[in-house]
Amino acid sequence: MRSLVAIIDSFSEEEKQEFLLLQRRKNRRTDAKNEKLLRLLDTGIQDDLDIKLYGKPAKNAFHALCKRLQDNLIDFVANRSFSEETSEEMDILKLVLASRIFFEKKKYKVGIKTLDKAEKIAKQSDVYSILNEIYHTKIQYAHLNIAWSLPDVIQDSEANMKSYQRDFQLNRAYALIKAELKNPDRKKSVKTVMEEVFLSLNIQIDETLTFKSLFQLMEITATSAKLQNDYYTISPMMTTIYTIVGKKGILKNKHRYYYLNILNLLAITHFRNKRFRDSMQIAAQMEREMDADNGTYRKRFHEKLCIIKALNLNYTGDYVKALELLQGYHNDSLDIKLILPMCLMQQSKFSEAYQSLLLLNHSDDWYEKKMGLLWVLKKNIIEILLLIELDKQDLVFLRLERFNRRFAKKIRNMGEQRVLTFMELVTQYYEMPREVISSAFSDQVQRSFHWLGAAQEDIFVMSFYAWLKAKMENKNLYTTTLELVGQPMDAIEGAN
Repeated sequence: MRSLVAIIDSFSEEEKQEFLLLQRRKNRRTDAKNEKLLRLLDTGIQDDLDIKLYGKPAKNAFHALCKRLQDNLIDFVANRSFSEETSEEMDILKLVLASRIFFEKKKYKVGIKTLDKAEKIAKQSDVYSILNEIYHTKIQYAHLNIAWSLPDVIQDSEANMKSYQRDFQLNRAYALIKAELKNPDRKKSVKTVMEEVFLSLNIQIDETLTFKSLFQLMEITATSAKLQNDYYTISPMMTTIYTIVGKKGILKNKHRYYYLNILNLLAITHFRNKRFRDSMQIAAQMEREMDADNGTYRKRFHEKLCIIKALNLNYTGDYVKALELLQGYHNDSLDIKLILPMCLMQQSKFSEAYQSLLLLNHSDDWYEKKMGLLWVLKKNIIEILLLIELDKQDLVFLRLERFNRRFAKKIRNMGEQRVLTFMELVTQYYEMPREVISSAFSDQVQRSFHWLGAAQEDIFVMSFYAWLKAKMENKNLYTTTLELVGQPMDAIEGAN
C-alpha cells in the first residue's frame, strides 16, 4: 500500500488524468474499481478501502486490485518516459543488436557497417555502457575486418572503460554525499563532506566529464547549498561547471535534458545570491532551449521556468507580473503553492495569502517526505506570520507551540539556531507589539543575529527578517524586503 500511495503522490494532476483516461479505454466496465481506488488514495483515504469498494470485507480481492493498479501505474510511468525521452540510446542499442544478428547470419559486411554506425553515434552521445557492448562485439569479430586493428580496438575499449569508471565514480560520489547530508548526526560541514568524497574517489572537475556527470555534480553542490541556505560559497563551483558545459558546444543539443537542468540550477544560484540580472538571463536562455526540438521539453520544465521567472520579477519590483505568472500556472505544483502566499503576504494581502496557503492541506509529515524539512519550515513560518497579521490569537499560540515542539530539535541539529531565535522574536512581538519599536528590542535583535554579509546572506533568510524589520520601523513589508535584498549590509546592520 505504501508503494502504491508513493507512486500516486509522485504524479501531477495532468499525469493522473492521462492515466485515468488510458485506463478507461482499457476497462470494459464503467464502474472499474481501479479508478475508484486511485481517487480514494489520492484524497488521503486509506481505512476500510475494501468495504468502500466492494460493500463488504474483501481483503484478498482488495490486495489483488492494489497489485493491478500498481502494475498499471508503473507501466504507465515507463511508457510515458519512453515516449518523452530521446530515443537515441534505444536507436544505438537496436543497431548493436542488428549488427550481432548480421554477424551470426554471416552477413559480415552489413554487420561491420551497422556496428561502425552505432559506434559513431554512441561516441557523440557519451553512452559508455553501450560503447562497452560495441567494443565487446568489435573484439569478437575483429578478425573478419582488416580495417579493425585488434590492438586499436582494445585500446579504444580500455579508454572507454576508464570513462565509464569515471562516470561510475561520480555516481558513487553523488550517492555518498546525499546519504551523508541526510544523516541527522552529521558533524562535518557540507563543504568538508564534498571535499573528502571527491578526494577519496579521485574525482577531477574537467572537460572529460559528461553532461550527465556535470549535472549530477552541479545538483550535489546545489543540494548542499540548499541545506545550509548558503548559495554564496558554492557559486564559484557552479560557475566553473557551467564554463565547462559551455566549452562542449554542440553537444548540449544532444543532451538537452541535462543542459536544461544545469541552466535551472545556475539560475536558482544567481537568484539566491541576489544576482537578478544574471538569473533572468539564464532563465531566458533556458526558455529558448525549451523551445528547441519542437518544444520537446517545454512541458517538463515549464514549472521550473515559471518559478524562477516569478521570483526574479517579484524581487525586482514587478510583483504584478510575478503574481500573474504564479496564479496563471494551472498544473499542480507544491513549490508554486508555497511561493504564491509568500508573494501575496508581501503585498499585505493577508487573507488571500492565508486562503491560498490552506490549499496545502496534507500533514507536515507528508510534505516533509515529499519536499524536505526546509520546505516544511518555510510553510509553517509563513503560516504563523499570516495568522499574526490576521490576529487569530488562539491559532497563533497553538502554531507557535507546535512549531517548537515539532521542529526545535531538528533545527538545532541543522545548525540553524537563528531560525529559533527569529521565532522567539516573532513571539515576543505578538505578545508585546509596542515593544518592537523600542531601542531595547532593536538592541536585542542586533545581539541575536549573526549576519553573513549583504552578498553572502541568503535571499529567503533576508525575506523573513524583512517582516520583523518592517514591524520595527512601521514600514511596508514589500518595500522593506526590496531594500534589504538590494542595499549594502552596513545599512541592514544599522537597522538591527
